[in-house]
Amino acid sequence: MKIISNTNSKNSLSQLEVFIEQFDQEGQVLAAGNRNQIKIFDFEGRSITIKAFKIPNLVNKIAYKFFRKSKAQRSYEYAQALLSKGILTPHPLAYAIDDKGIFFGASYYFCDYIAADLTYRKLIEEENYPNRTEILKAFTRFTYKMHEQGIHFLDHSPGNTLIVKKESGYDFYLVDLNRMEFGSLDFNTRMENFSRLTPKKEMIDIMATEYAQLGNYDLEETKALMWAKAEAFQEKFWRKKAIKKKLKFWKK
Repeated sequence: MKIISNTNSKNSLSQLEVFIEQFDQEGQVLAAGNRNQIKIFDFEGRSITIKAFKIPNLVNKIAYKFFRKSKAQRSYEYAQALLSKGILTPHPLAYAIDDKGIFFGASYYFCDYIAADLTYRKLIEEENYPNRTEILKAFTRFTYKMHEQGIHFLDHSPGNTLIVKKESGYDFYLVDLNRMEFGSLDFNTRMENFSRLTPKKEMIDIMATEYAQLGNYDLEETKALMWAKAEAFQEKFWRKKAIKKKLKFWKK
């Protein structure tokens, strides 16, 4: 197992390797999905998270071995890039890849654990959540700053921003970082970047109003395009879900 870390301490690297060896048996489960699993471990007096990526299919085993950076490596490098641009994300510690075999194998991403108060999804589920409108406006300012820094977060979705309440407002931390682009974003791309967040028009209106003010864009044009992008995403999402449901039916 090859570990790339921002620490040169042999003891620290050894401990990270132990975490990998014990990953299936130890640690507190934070998220257990079909593809990836995230666990919390105690490391040098603080809590960290380790994300274990699903071993890829044969094509990607070859691609990640010889042609592309792994999801773990991209997560680590993108986290460093975000922090350098003033965008918060849990502090990256290391990434590890199984580099011994002919094909790419297991991979892991290590970062600090953030005890979030909520994610964006909570704002969708609870319309009466305290200070909901203020949080949405602050989230929009965060997204605008991200866009102005030339960051296109391709997985800008309800569960991928951790929100921490502060005395003076809110901090927003991006997670699930392996799909990201960097460069100037035009207006269409900026509006597209809101499309995955919510199916609720009243939330879109709040964000569009705030974004238009920040960027000095036409308000009605911003509202119309942001909502059109959200509607198009929802239509595509439910169409794909219906197709999968039909395929499962015919497999029975």
